Amino acid sequence: MKRAKLSMKTIKKYKDFLYEEERSISTINKYMRDIRAFYEYLPEDKIITKEILVAYKQSLADKKYKISSINSMLVAINGLLEFMNLSSFKLKLHKLQRNVICEEELSKEEYKRLLEAALRKENERLYMLLQTICGTGIRVSEHQYITVESLKEGKSIVHNKGKTRVIFIPDKLRKILILYCKQEKILSGPIFVTKRGNPMDRSNIWVAMKKLCGDAKVDGKKVYPHNLRHLFALTYYRMQKDVVRLADILGHSNIETTRIYTLTSGKEYQKSLSKMDLVDLLC
Repeated sequence: MKRAKLSMKTIKKYKDFLYEEERSISTINKYMRDIRAFYEYLPEDKIITKEILVAYKQSLADKKYKISSINSMLVAINGLLEFMNLSSFKLKLHKLQRNVICEEELSKEEYKRLLEAALRKENERLYMLLQTICGTGIRVSEHQYITVESLKEGKSIVHNKGKTRVIFIPDKLRKILILYCKQEKILSGPIFVTKRGNPMDRSNIWVAMKKLCGDAKVDGKKVYPHNLRHLFALTYYRMQKDVVRLADILGHSNIETTRIYTLTSGKEYQKSLSKMDLVDLLC
């Protein structure tokens, strides 16, 4: 029988991995709660087997959790199992109608207000960085690949998660970044760096974005680097309707991950239903 031992050290490493994956703080905290609950369920020796996993899944059903809640818990555990190279242990999710609504979507109008707020605060570096992430769809950790040299080429070669992909830099973005580099006397290498010349840290970017929320009048729950990537993906999909090409641009190996990026907000979904004009008024 295949088995493996789970330790708090492994859980901590997985948490760090989720940060590197740019998952939102709320998502990471949710995953950690679900994984710790599973950890407490394990026998004293903390050994994982397929039989124990199946029994845990059944225990969640016995506790009368909603199917959607059980699935979200299993997603967290499956992610951990994959991280531990235990993909064969992964649990099947309960079948559930696909959700077509995303309530924490950052709108284009809100994004524009964040840019304006960055300018008002005279934070031109953040102003440029937000546009670079949102204009290319890169992960925030990939901004280091946007270099002075890549501006000359109009594209960047990104190496991430053992994969290499080409990121094209829109001409308008390329022009304003070239001007920014001249202004800041950045002659080579990554554009968005600290005073010591190191690429900006993800957590510092996160904090800087949060400081814009009040001035921009945007809900802080929507403001984090990964949501800029979501906005890029949704905008691209609305224009091109090509989820396969979008998966390539984003660097996704699983197209189901890309589909999550194309979910629309509840308000937009309601507008779409109204435009169908299939309901007639009696008066």
